[in-house]
Amino acid sequence: MEIYKDLSKPAFKEFEKLLNNQISKNKIEEGKIIEGVINKITDKFVFLLIEGLKSEPVIDVNELKSLGMNSNIKLGDKISVLLEKIEDKNGEVIVSASKAKKIRGWDKLVEAYEKNEPIMGKIISKCKGGCIVEHMDTGSLMFLPGSQISDKPLKDISHLINEPQKFALIKLDKVRGNACVSRREIISSFKKEDKAKIIDKYKVGDIIKNAEVKGYSTFGCFFHVNNELDVLVHLQEISYSRVNHPDEVLNIGEKHDLKVISVDKDKLQVGCSIKQLSPDPFEHIENYELNKTYKVKVVKLMDFGAFCELEPGLTTLLHSSELSWTKKNVSAKRMFKVGDEIDCVITEIDKDKRRVAISHRLTQDNPFEIFEKKFPVGSLVEGEIVNKNDYSLFLRIEDLDIDAFLHCNDLTYLNNGEEELSNYKKGDKLKVKVLEVKVSEQKIRVGLRQTQPDPFDWFKDKNKNQTITVKVISTDNKGLTVRPEGCEMDFQIKKTAIAINPADARPSRWTGGEKLDCAIADIDMNKRKIVLSIKLLEEIEKKEALDKYGSEGSGKNLPFSSLSEDLKKKEEKK
Repeated sequence: MEIYKDLSKPAFKEFEKLLNNQISKNKIEEGKIIEGVINKITDKFVFLLIEGLKSEPVIDVNELKSLGMNSNIKLGDKISVLLEKIEDKNGEVIVSASKAKKIRGWDKLVEAYEKNEPIMGKIISKCKGGCIVEHMDTGSLMFLPGSQISDKPLKDISHLINEPQKFALIKLDKVRGNACVSRREIISSFKKEDKAKIIDKYKVGDIIKNAEVKGYSTFGCFFHVNNELDVLVHLQEISYSRVNHPDEVLNIGEKHDLKVISVDKDKLQVGCSIKQLSPDPFEHIENYELNKTYKVKVVKLMDFGAFCELEPGLTTLLHSSELSWTKKNVSAKRMFKVGDEIDCVITEIDKDKRRVAISHRLTQDNPFEIFEKKFPVGSLVEGEIVNKNDYSLFLRIEDLDIDAFLHCNDLTYLNNGEEELSNYKKGDKLKVKVLEVKVSEQKIRVGLRQTQPDPFDWFKDKNKNQTITVKVISTDNKGLTVRPEGCEMDFQIKKTAIAINPADARPSRWTGGEKLDCAIADIDMNKRKIVLSIKLLEEIEKKEALDKYGSEGSGKNLPFSSLSEDLKKKEEKK
């Protein structure tokens, strides 16, 4: 380099000029994208020639494969790469083609976002919360939220995958390098222009024919009009009667005429009304009378009843409790169908609340009133067991559609009622006595034991403290079970009522079958209550003996009567 030491020589000046020109062509800086020429290709690596670097950068073939470039490259081709390191610890140059592509792709996304321009992309896969979209130009991956796929719910999006289409960039995070796109916004922008033209066709007061019920909401019902527009009928505009939810009076798929009552060109909304197509029926509600029968039309069937029309626009609820006198869980869906005309009685008219209540069962004879006239309390009737539970039977009386209630306690006087219940089954016929009829509560109670002689009548001529003879049936720790002679009923003598002396109050003194006397401690024929006591009989007999033979302390005047007491005192003094 000695020949260039003298700066005044023309050769050195020429060399300096050539060197400055070469350096100005390639500004070598880390973190910038530069172009390199393919100089050599092997099975694993591609070597690049980049002027200004002291060695040739190397790119892994697999990296080019991921970019889809490995099959097209040849010597002399140019590739854009990101210069990561001019020299690493091993003295090698580090470059990346994939990062260069990503950076240039991100720049294009930023430019499109700032200009509010749509981009071309395709959905390549699903992910949690949405889909992954690939930018067609740069291959950058973007997120498409599920709510931004379409303007209406889609159960299946398989027809959209790998299809080139436009997307709107709705969010860019430059720090994290994330992009969020929307397909819905593209669709809506086209529809918005079309919808504005459609809404221009409608004016307040127009009548829309045969609009189809499309869906419900808590505030109203949506109708599809002429296959081009969805309109809202507010809850208060459905009917003059009170409506809690549109499904009470409207069915999906039904068609109704609508009246346009509002047009909002800014929000692109059209409001309609059903009830304004007919006059307000509550203005002449006085034409209807309470407790009078009218023909009504079934317009909607529900689990809890049916909605019926007295006239167009005047809808009323026929509750399931007013369908039948006898069937408790009757379904309106089984009794009627939409369009049926049935007789009903108006039971309530509330003009302030705009409510009319009706009843279907009032148009029929009340079977409970018929039963009460035909079988007053005390009558004997024959019935068939139609149902049974753990504590009662239900009997169908003659041809009346009524079930009479028979409690197990009214089956027999002698045995336990619940045990006696097991002797009866469905289909058995019984002759019973009518015990109670409550028409207002729709209740009839009958009894079987009331048709038989009452063994309790055995006590009719008995009195309190009277002595009777009983037979021991069984014993237990609680006392004795006994049966009076000539009576068919069993009674309990409690352990405390067996004897005056507690040491003698032992049920085990009897084994069963013995006869003994006891006294009636209490008797109540109305409550069918009897209390028996051996102890009471001993007290009565003791009193009679004292009254007859003297006082309890009469023997104390005899000689040596106090000898035991004197001996006891003598012992205590010692």
